[in-house]
Amino acid sequence: MVDNRKFNKILTVILVLILIAIIVSIGFIGYDFLQKYYINKGADDAIDEFDNQLAQISATNETNENNVTESVQTQGNETITEVNHDKTQAGQTTKKSNSSNAIALKYKGFDVAGKIEIPKINVKYPILTVATLSSMKVSVGIVYGPGLNKPGNTVIMGHNYRNGSLFSKNKKLNNGDEIYITDLTGTKLKYVIYNKYETSSTDFDYATRDTAGAKEISLASCTDDSSSRLIIWARAVE
Repeated sequence: MVDNRKFNKILTVILVLILIAIIVSIGFIGYDFLQKYYINKGADDAIDEFDNQLAQISATNETNENNVTESVQTQGNETITEVNHDKTQAGQTTKKSNSSNAIALKYKGFDVAGKIEIPKINVKYPILTVATLSSMKVSVGIVYGPGLNKPGNTVIMGHNYRNGSLFSKNKKLNNGDEIYITDLTGTKLKYVIYNKYETSSTDFDYATRDTAGAKEISLASCTDDSSSRLIIWARAVE
């Protein structure tokens, strides 16, 4: 009888431990799901806003260009060219350059530098101007370099949460895969991966490397076991 009581107590303890383990596991799975949803839903909204602002600027520029109409009137021997209803000398036109047009966007309190798209792994995120402990909880960010779509090497860093969000799926990328970077002016460039490797967290040579004037990016994230850093190099194809 005593043995049965002890057995029942032991069995109860085991069942309680199993139940606790199941609850904890479900909790971790639920947390990962919610974290991924929170990151991706917010990123999708930010990308939509990014694209909308670019579309508005594009529409405004197109309207301005259409308004720059030249009507040449001949009055005796004098030729008058009208641009936007402003008279100028014959043969001269005035057209505002669009090179300075750029959107301004914040995401979760951080300035946005552009967006990254990696079709193979279904990645699309706003690129933040900084890569800090706080900013990298919500998106990827620039940690080094001249800036998006500029000559030199720009390093974009993102967490590997192992749940499919941010740069968790970078390990699936290979040489020849494509990455698209759009900056705040609406310029979108295709980058092709040509190098992928793992290195220590103290190695920063991948960031300071010389690109000989080429436009390049480096993607940096942790490996699945967090023991090393996964680095991907890609070069712009224009």
